[in-house]
Amino acid sequence: MMTSKEIRKSFLDFFQSKGHKIVPSAPMVVKDDPTLMFTNAGMNQFKNIILGNDPIVYSRVADSQKCLRVSGKHNDLEEVGHDTYHHTMFEMLGNWSFGDYFKAEAIGWAWEYLTEVLKLDKDRLYVTVFEGAEAEGLSRDDEAASIWEKYIAKDRIINGNKHDNFWEMGDTGPCGPCSEIHIDLRCDEERAKVNGRDLVNKDNPQVIEIWNNVFMQYNRMADGHLEPLPKKVIDTGMGFERLCVAVQGKHSNYDTDVFQPLLKAVGSICGCEYGKDAKTDVAMRVVADHIRTIAFAITDGQLPSNAKAGYVIRRILRRAVRYGYTFLGRKEAFMYKLIPALIANMGEAYPELIAQQELITKVIKEEEDSFLRTLETGIRLLDKVMADAKKAGKTEISGVDAFTLYDTFGFPLDLTQLILKENALGVDIEGFNAEMQKQKDRARNAAAVETGDWVVLAEGETEFVGYDVTSAETSILRYRKVSQKGKDQYQVVLSVTPFYAEMGGQVGDTGVLESANEKIEVIDTKKENNLPVHIIKKLPENPASKFTAKVDTERRAAIEANHSATHLLQEALRNLLGTHVEQRGSFVSPQVLRFDFSHFEKLTPEQIRTVERAVAVVLTLKLQAA
Repeated sequence: MMTSKEIRKSFLDFFQSKGHKIVPSAPMVVKDDPTLMFTNAGMNQFKNIILGNDPIVYSRVADSQKCLRVSGKHNDLEEVGHDTYHHTMFEMLGNWSFGDYFKAEAIGWAWEYLTEVLKLDKDRLYVTVFEGAEAEGLSRDDEAASIWEKYIAKDRIINGNKHDNFWEMGDTGPCGPCSEIHIDLRCDEERAKVNGRDLVNKDNPQVIEIWNNVFMQYNRMADGHLEPLPKKVIDTGMGFERLCVAVQGKHSNYDTDVFQPLLKAVGSICGCEYGKDAKTDVAMRVVADHIRTIAFAITDGQLPSNAKAGYVIRRILRRAVRYGYTFLGRKEAFMYKLIPALIANMGEAYPELIAQQELITKVIKEEEDSFLRTLETGIRLLDKVMADAKKAGKTEISGVDAFTLYDTFGFPLDLTQLILKENALGVDIEGFNAEMQKQKDRARNAAAVETGDWVVLAEGETEFVGYDVTSAETSILRYRKVSQKGKDQYQVVLSVTPFYAEMGGQVGDTGVLESANEKIEVIDTKKENNLPVHIIKKLPENPASKFTAKVDTERRAAIEANHSATHLLQEALRNLLGTHVEQRGSFVSPQVLRFDFSHFEKLTPEQIRTVERAVAVVLTLKLQAA
């Protein structure tokens, strides 16, 4: 029986023999595509090539891509662990052609690999082809069907509808019919009762799709019509975990050697055995699945946090911690101990795991410890809330209680819902959302500003000259009165300004506006709609006068020095702690600087001194050079 490592290697070796360039997996965490947080399909890293935005470097490519589907329309988190085939992180094997080969080669090689290399039983295989869509003016994909007839009996070629067998990148762009390969993994007795072809695309967990061949041959235009692509594309994807089930003769993804080493490691750490208790099995599957996702996310540069992609990873980690706490009896951090088993199983294919082992381990342990500190108290509170609800004959808890768990104890709403579901209860979602909105309103009201209308003295836009000079002749274009917490100030817009407005954490310039008769203090400079706005405490006696705008140059110099120091600080931190350190915010003023960065634990006094010395050395050298 082939191991999962051998299966993955055999796929890449096979397509390398067919002239494909083997490329590494793209990161699972997407940093440069605003439409995606995570790579959720093998085609993501080739999207710009398919769209024609990037040049074709290799016309034939194959890879094994790590993917994550846990948000948006691909949200399977609730099912993960409760069944044997949903996952958060999974691998997608794929081969690609960009303007090179097309249907005949893609189909022929797919059949050759599955039946001759992996030696899957041909009598268990079925294929689907696009049946056409009359409303779109699309006919059946007879071309693909006729190619398939060379390899498989005609009655095993099944028509599929547009939902199942026509792939589109989006509302516009490349698209085309696809042809899937399905395998019937049922026992012979079950197969004798019901023909496998009748279960294809019917959500039977034992009759499953293992390979999808997408034939991108059209371009969907803005008005909806289709035009032929000048360069046709082959985009194939084969779920690695499902393929291992088929090759290894298993009925569950967790029974393959993709997951068995992890499950055994969980059992060893937690003192339990997989397959002995249904609730324990669910928890073990959750942990085994989630540790892969968390480790790969951290490896790809995404630390758990309270925002966006980082929050998704934190939710997944906390879900696993809670399952371990409740069903495996783990009252202390344990998931970080699974990393050696994960690396032994996947480190060869993904060496970045090995390179980042120390970071992964430290981050996970710190996150576990942090959540466990509040988990027990939160669960006790939720237990009481659930008991009170049941005693009162209610079927759900209040949104206020759910929000308290979220706001005080770090329970994501979906984690609260999960625990409630296990106890046959729900939650008042509208009430939860109302509490969330109240919190936002409180923050908004605390910063509320009453703003008067602009008084326009002259039309025009501001010319910024602050990079070249610190003093300039100017006039007031417009002004208005603003009040906050009972204090009145004025905002003025100048025709010419040397004042740098607050931006990127750096405070704005201060200084004076001087006329022949008076001197007005500028206490701050901010940006509004990309326009520098100067804050003054009182309005000039004659706002229409000519003024000289003068920056406080000593203060400006101190700000500039601290700004430079933030760059030196970031470099020193990355050198000491690792390249995962990224700036998450900053504050730069004349007196102090604050540099926010991502790291998994508090710096020790020794580390702080090391960073300070490194910055001091560079500053000394720069001063000597000056």
